[in-house]
Amino acid sequence: MMTNPGNRLTQGQFSFLPDLTDAQITGQIKYALGKGWAVSVEYTDDPHPRNTYWEMFGNPMFDLRDPAGILVEIDNCRKTFPDHYVRVMAFDSARGWETPRMSFIVNRPKQEPGFGLVRQESEGRVVRYTVRSYAADKPEQERY
Repeated sequence: MMTNPGNRLTQGQFSFLPDLTDAQITGQIKYALGKGWAVSVEYTDDPHPRNTYWEMFGNPMFDLRDPAGILVEIDNCRKTFPDHYVRVMAFDSARGWETPRMSFIVNRPKQEPGFGLVRQESEGRVVRYTVRSYAADKPEQERY
């Protein structure tokens, strides 16, 4: 049985685990670089599960082979956006794949807003449900 204490956002790999330490993050980055994947750092203040387009912090690091350089970018993003979600994305540019292969969250706001379920009744007995992020109640840049 899987549980989610505290209703934490569960996007990407390792979502149900405790927050990764910098040493564990470095290990994952080493794995991605060993596979030849490009690594990028992204952030958002709208954690809706269908929000797959997060803001990119800097450029993707296609030619970087040292995990320490990527950790510096992660730390800079954490300092710039301390109350946002920050994730690391590893992209496989090999012909035939050209897709994200790894994604995991490395920073969270102190208090995660959570989600609400909105019920919509339609013609007849049709009922539709929509997931809505409580973070979206406030305008952008004022969410945290």
